[in-house]
Formats: sequence, C-alpha cells, structure tokens
Amino acid sequence: MNGLESVLLFSLVVTPFLGAAVLAFFPADNHKLIHWYTRIIAASGLAIAAYLFITFDTGDSLNKYIVDFDWLPSLGIRFTLGLSGITVPLVLLNAIIFFGGVLISWNVDHRPKDFFVWLMLLVAGVYGVFASRDLFFLFFFYELAVVPMYLLVGVWGSSTDFGTFLRTKEYGAMKVMLVLVAGSVLVWIAILAMWVEAREITGIADFGMAGLSQVEFSEGFQKTYYPFLMIGFGILAGLWPFHTWSPDGHVAAPTAVSMLHAGVLMKLGAFGILAVGMVLLPDGARFWAPLLIGLGTVNVIYGAISAMGQKDLKYIIGYSSVSHMGYVLMGLGALDTLAVDGAVLQMFSHGIMTALFFAMVGVIYQRTHIRDITILAGLGKKMGITGVFLAVAGLTSLGLPGFSSFVAEIMIFIGTYRTYPVVGVLAVVGAAITAVYILRMLGAVFFGPIDENKWKDLTDANKTETGVAALLTGFLLLWGLYPFRIVEIIDSGVVPIMERLGS
Repeated sequence: MNGLESVLLFSLVVTPFLGAAVLAFFPADNHKLIHWYTRIIAASGLAIAAYLFITFDTGDSLNKYIVDFDWLPSLGIRFTLGLSGITVPLVLLNAIIFFGGVLISWNVDHRPKDFFVWLMLLVAGVYGVFASRDLFFLFFFYELAVVPMYLLVGVWGSSTDFGTFLRTKEYGAMKVMLVLVAGSVLVWIAILAMWVEAREITGIADFGMAGLSQVEFSEGFQKTYYPFLMIGFGILAGLWPFHTWSPDGHVAAPTAVSMLHAGVLMKLGAFGILAVGMVLLPDGARFWAPLLIGLGTVNVIYGAISAMGQKDLKYIIGYSSVSHMGYVLMGLGALDTLAVDGAVLQMFSHGIMTALFFAMVGVIYQRTHIRDITILAGLGKKMGITGVFLAVAGLTSLGLPGFSSFVAEIMIFIGTYRTYPVVGVLAVVGAAITAVYILRMLGAVFFGPIDENKWKDLTDANKTETGVAALLTGFLLLWGLYPFRIVEIIDSGVVPIMERLGS
C-alpha cells in the first residue's frame, strides 16, 4: 500500500469498523455523545470519499489506489482494495447517504448506541463491496452489509396496521433477511465454481478478480453459472419476481435504514452483476442479456403500476424504487456503452433521490404518525419546506430536465433503443406512468384543504432535516446541470468492461 489515496481508501473501509468497535464502549445513556461521535465518523468518511472522487484520474488503469495484503495464500485469498470509474461515484454515494442518515436520526433515543453500531457495520460492508478486488472479501463485505438489516429493521423499525391485516416490523425484517440470504447462496455457489474451475485450468488457487478475469472459462461454464450471479445479485437489486422483500423492508425500516436500503444496498446487486458477472463471465453475460433486459423491463412497468395503486407513502416509494432499478437492469442488459454509463449514473441518482424521499417521508411520519395519502391532505400549508424537498425528489423521479435522473434515463433510453427498440419505447412508457403516481402523491399530501384542528400543532422540517435535504438536493441539481465530470469518470470504468464484452 503506497500513496495518499491508497491510505485514504484503506481508512475509508476500516474507519466504520473501528468506529463501531469504539462506540461499543460508550456509556449507553449518554445519547448526545453517541450522536455527535457518529456524526464525526460519518463526516470523516464523506470527506475522504469526496477527496477520492475529486482527485480521481480517468487514465487507462481500470483499478486505482490499490491496497494489497496477503491473507490465506494457499487458497488464493488476498485483502485487495481498489477503485475504478464505476466504484468511485458509488463510494461517494454511500458516504453521502450515511452522513445524511446519521443527521436525520437525531430523534433516535431507543438504544442509540446499538443502533449506530449496526448502522456503521452496514456502511462498512457497503464500502468493502465497492472497493474489494478479491471475491472472498467481496462476499464477506456483501454479507456484512446485509445481516445488520435484520436487527435494524426488527428492533428500530415500525409496524403498520392496514386495517385488514397488520404488517409487523418483525415480518419485514425476517422477509428481508431470508430473501437476501437466499440470493447470497446463489452468488457464493458461482464464486466457488469459478475458483474451482480456474484452479483446474491454471493450477493456481485465486479469488482475485484480476487473476480470474484472465482465465478462459468455457462458454458452457459461463452460460451455466452467469445466471447464479445475475439472479443472486439481482435479488438485492429488486429484480422481478424476487422484489417483494424490498417494499416490505422499506415500510418497516426506520428512516436512516430506509435511506441506506434503497439508496445504497439495492445498488450492491446491480454493481455485482456488472463488476463481477459481466467482467468474469462475458460469454454468459452476452447469452443471458435478453433475459436481464426483459426482466428489467417488467420491473419498470410493474413497479410503476404497483406504485400507482398504493396509499402508503413508503410503499409508493418502495415500488417506485423497484421500477427505477428496472432502468438500471435494462441499461446493463442492453450491453451498450451509453446505456451502461446511464445505468451507473442512475444508481447514483436514484440513491440520492430515494434518500431524499425517505428523509422527507420520515419528517412527515415523525410529526403525524400517518403515511396514508388518503388521510394526509393540505400539509403544504403547515410543512412548506418539507413539501418543496419532497417535490424535488418527485420531479427527479419522473425525469424532469435539470435533475440528474433526466441525464441518466435519457442515456439508458437511447442506448437501449439502439439495441432493443421495443424495450426503449416501453422504458419511456414507464417514465410516463411514474409522472402519474408522483403528481398524484404530491397533490394528495400537500394540496387541498387542511384540517386545522387536527394539524394545529404540526411543525415543519427543522434545521438539521432541512440541511440534509439541501445536501441531497444539491447533488441532484449538480449532476443534472453539470453531468460531464461524473459521466467522464463512469465511462472510464465502463469502457474496458464493454471492450471485454465486445460491445
């Protein structure tokens, strides 16, 4: 490990681990100290991630800032970290949402020490997945990012009474855990198969992605095991028909966990398909691309129609996330450089957008204890700031020019249309349906008459919540009005993969 950037990358991954370990020794009743300490950890991560993004050189090297240590040489396992044009924006995304989620959790007073310990471990896992260049450690970090969700949802989440049935937080936590672990099993099977096959071909045991990418796996092997990665990672990305865990998880999760769940965790799945599946098994990726883009198209249309039929704010955003992740999967399945660039930008844009959505829904729920849009009405008169930021998230969701999603989606639309014209048209139809349910939601919640007696004590977002929303909005506008730098960085990571795929 040498160079300032390599040291910073190592620090970025390790700091949340150390932060969680130190926090475990804090006095549990000193809530103020716990909150401020966690904010410092999150802010330091954001500063490092921002520096790595700003100084990233889009040269000819696919992986930069390499950190490399021996761990188990006999099995070919090394602790190897590195960043590419794909992972640098995603690392920044994780840092932004973690920082915002910590600030928005100012009102967490039930066992805050335990809450933030698990939150930091989740974030450390996400950093590790994006930075790992060894499949063993990538899978380790992948599981580390998933497992804390069970406790974060099951202990600090909320149950929802829909009248005819009760959706408990324990149900949401268990469903998230079981479905995501099932996907992890498929991923681990594919990783072990590649390790065994590579050792048979080369005589060398190696979990390193750099070494495995040089192995000439047979076409039959690739076609057999690529679906394990596509579906295994795809489950975390909300791939239809394995998506139902996601809306239920959103509804049960506390605000900060919902922000990380939709904003970052779902991106791990799409990242795995691109950075592991397509890089290591290119023949399999080409063969199964029509299925991936087909399922992604179903995601877009089905998710949008489902969101249009929901009354709970979190369910609307949950199904909206399924729909928008469909655009990401469509872009990956198109195997077109422009579409894949758009897919990675959509990961970043959707992450910020849904974090803003859930932050503002959290503000509404914390004041009203209601998320039913048929009951909420006219809140714009009392919660104008909250309404503005929720509208910003909504306008980004429907792809309004000037916001980052417009840039990402137009790239996906064009790239997809060049390879699958019918699918490109359906993608635009999905965007039109999105406009319907977003405008319906905003109209139902913030416009119309307000019950002055019922909401006489209603307060708007405070300074901390407004600051978080402003930070997230700033990135939506930055990459909407000036997308060139982030697209340049993303393209430097996508082009080598597309060349490997022959696209």
